[in-house]
Amino acid sequence: MYNKILSKHIIDKRVVENLKINIYPARVIFALLAVACMAVIFMFSQDNSSESSGKSGKVTETAVDVFVRDYKDMPPSKQHTIMDKAEHIVRKLAHYSIYTALGFTVSMSVGRRRFFSWKSLGVIAFCFLYACSDEIHQHFVPGRACMFTDVLIDTGGALTGMLISFALLAFAGFITGKKAEQKIKAASPDSADR
Repeated sequence: MYNKILSKHIIDKRVVENLKINIYPARVIFALLAVACMAVIFMFSQDNSSESSGKSGKVTETAVDVFVRDYKDMPPSKQHTIMDKAEHIVRKLAHYSIYTALGFTVSMSVGRRRFFSWKSLGVIAFCFLYACSDEIHQHFVPGRACMFTDVLIDTGGALTGMLISFALLAFAGFITGKKAEQKIKAASPDSADR
């Protein structure tokens, strides 16, 4: 983008250097956030079935109270059926959400790139392999299971996180491009004549 702007305007090289954004610190921060996200996933996977059900059960009860009318007035058998279905949905949404965060942070740590690139494939492959290792880890936790469908849900979440990062990077590029154009116009010799 800077080359396109430079080809239109002859300006001092120092102006262009001031416009470049040093992305390295942000990429390191996102890499650290990705490691933190992975640690959270590992800690949740380490919970046995009763601990995991207890955590998701609280969220499920709140969701059912908010979204299901007259839940407390229903017969116990219907309440139990609703709670089982809702807990399943909450657990899958938890998988999807945490891997959306992982996909976002890993993608942001990789930085700008084309969507169809080896780096993007690497982001998805990394998240897929981490999801596989997470499910294998759960296989050894009492009362938990290793499910390939969860790996697919996790990978879908990671893809969503990567898409969000692309949207954010595109928006940031648009904003910084507009600011760069304004600075170049202000610094160009033609603007002084006006």
